Amino acid sequence: MQAFYSDHFVLPLPPGHRFPMEKYARLRERVAGELPQVVLAEALPADDVMLGRAHSLDYVARVSTGALNPKEQRDIGFPWSPQMVERSRRSAGATVAACRAALTDGVAANLAGGTHHAYADRGEGFCVFNDAAVAARTMQAELGPDTRVAIIDLDVHQGNGTAAIFEHDPSVFTLSLHGEHNYPFHKANGDLDVPLPDGCGDDEYLVALGHALTDLFAQFTPSLVIYLAGADPLENDRLGRLALTHDGLLARDRRVLTACAERGLPVAIAMAGGYGRDIGQTVAAHFATIRLASEFQRASRRVYHAPAVGVLV
Repeated sequence: MQAFYSDHFVLPLPPGHRFPMEKYARLRERVAGELPQVVLAEALPADDVMLGRAHSLDYVARVSTGALNPKEQRDIGFPWSPQMVERSRRSAGATVAACRAALTDGVAANLAGGTHHAYADRGEGFCVFNDAAVAARTMQAELGPDTRVAIIDLDVHQGNGTAAIFEHDPSVFTLSLHGEHNYPFHKANGDLDVPLPDGCGDDEYLVALGHALTDLFAQFTPSLVIYLAGADPLENDRLGRLALTHDGLLARDRRVLTACAERGLPVAIAMAGGYGRDIGQTVAAHFATIRLASEFQRASRRVYHAPAVGVLV
């Protein structure tokens, strides 16, 4: 299985910042050391053309040149720096690369990504560019307008930016299971939103997920799935408010991957959120997702006859 990383491009954050930048390098190091079946590659950046398919060109330009106003920068939650811009481009490029790899290998991953709070014209919640939206639009540009993409978002927070970008687009279906009372406090309108109560545990979550997947595939037939496998539904996550165990998260991943494998659908996985009080627990959850995905990729590999596409430049 191919997995793409961007952790070499580190945002300079002030001391005590709550974003767990360290988790990405730790995840890659663990994958490199323990999963020889996973082929790691550094992500190339998404260029302005790719970003402009999901974002306004004015927003892309203002991010790139540091011209966001103070409120816009506060909403993102990071101080502006050239490194912030480069890493955000690389993270979006990694999801594009994972989609391309999934079309030939069945399953592939971005060891970061899931920046689902970014809207077409603004960022929020540690999200600058919306990697899933950029990747979905890029696949449609490369494979043709009949390409239909399902975005299964199982981060604990609703993907408000993703939902807003695709609200009136019938070619992209957005499914989100998220904490009802968690950020963002004003939810966008996705195609299928499943709000969950604080303290929701494994059993309740998996029942809700089963119903949601049934509804998704009854309503929509995708060509490709982008799966945001957030680790923040895990119990004791600082920003999560749900109570899934590691076994519950793994069962969640297995249900999504099984549903896609049964339908012969390529899946590109992004890690999305994870803010454990013990960062090792977050890394362990992300690692378990990658390990399971690599097992699915080896067990059910098939060739997807996608048109030849170029590489990121």
